[in-house]
Amino acid sequence: MAMKNKEKKAIKAQESGFTLTEMLLSVAILGILFTVIPVLLLQMTKLQRQNEARIEIQREARVALDLVNRQLRQAQAASVTIDRVSNQPFCSRIQFTKEDGNSVNFHQNGTNLNMMVSGSTTTIAKNLLYMAFTYPATSDRALISVSLTTQKATYNQEVKNLQLSVEKVRLMND
Repeated sequence: MAMKNKEKKAIKAQESGFTLTEMLLSVAILGILFTVIPVLLLQMTKLQRQNEARIEIQREARVALDLVNRQLRQAQAASVTIDRVSNQPFCSRIQFTKEDGNSVNFHQNGTNLNMMVSGSTTTIAKNLLYMAFTYPATSDRALISVSLTTQKATYNQEVKNLQLSVEKVRLMND
């Protein structure tokens, strides 16, 4: 009887617990997981912020270009002036008078694109890097080219840029 109890205890001791090999394998798997998961989370965060920035600057740039395009089409060609505000990039301001008599002004002010209609200023884009108005053909003053570059910070000092152009906006009121 004493023999059977000793055998039962020996068998129980062999069945309970983990072997050294099992423990080492578990620690190695956990080590790999704890190394890979933070890298994956960091990459997912970076990708999410880049996508958010891309969506925001695309929306902002399209809205701004659409507004400039619609307003510019109503300009009287003889009233159009392209210049710049002090300390801003060249050709970054356009001023004109619409057929209804309202004066309109689009200009870059730092990272903002402002629209001024009859003295009232509205910011229409906040992530502006560069805005340019040019005449693509000097012989035709009723054609104006508009170019817009936006930029937004994404993650860890990185930025996302978007460059859009509206080529040859035709002024409807020569």
